Amino acid sequence: MTRLEPEGWDVVGIRAANPGPLTLSGTNSWVVGHNPAWLIDPGPALAEHLEELDQEIARRGGLGGIALTHDHVDHTEAVPAVRERHPSATLAAARGPVDVRLANGDSFGPLSALATPGHAPDHMTYLWREVALTGDAVLGEGSVFISPDPGALRGYLDGLSALRRRSPALILPGHGPIVNDPAARLDQYISHRLERERRLIDALVDGKRTARELLDQVWSDVPPALRPPAALTLAAHLDKLEEEGRLPDGVQRPSVRGWPAR
Repeated sequence: MTRLEPEGWDVVGIRAANPGPLTLSGTNSWVVGHNPAWLIDPGPALAEHLEELDQEIARRGGLGGIALTHDHVDHTEAVPAVRERHPSATLAAARGPVDVRLANGDSFGPLSALATPGHAPDHMTYLWREVALTGDAVLGEGSVFISPDPGALRGYLDGLSALRRRSPALILPGHGPIVNDPAARLDQYISHRLERERRLIDALVDGKRTARELLDQVWSDVPPALRPPAALTLAAHLDKLEEEGRLPDGVQRPSVRGWPAR
């Protein structure tokens, strides 16, 4: 079990032992504040992880509420177990069977919700004091896949820009290490996504039309294990070009059936 404790901030991250190609070194659950504490993303339902969360919550005087950045299973599986142990805690998210349905700009306890769709349509970033708890919108390392949905990629870029304007002092991600230079990471994320778009347009100009050709040329750096999420992101990029009237005729859409896994 790994604890992430940024110095000088009343917050601790507890990393679950669920490493993998999409979860990196594991899912980070974050506990902020005291009397009561607030939990962002309970994570997977692993016994050791749940016990560590319980101990931290007890040290902080009980649990006021649970906020979900999005409803992917690696962030939410432990919700029933946490609620069973803390039945008075309120559950909040942008969709699903929750007590509080959140929209952009809403407050939940000490947290302020900022819509950052793209990785998932319901994705929220939470701002607490001067830190941003970004779930899978911004990771501690690497990039995220974008799930195709109407306006997904444009919404993602808009959400990153909105977060950049908030100038957080730290980014506490859903996976990976703490980001100590949020401005640089957000600029990198935006430029990375625009560079992928530039490479995709170049591939289309070169006459590439099949999903395999486009993935081979534009996502040539992606290992085989990450090919399915790269296909998801390709679909989102194609959607954006189509929305803007920049997609040529005859482009094959990648098959994304079964993704993203929840």
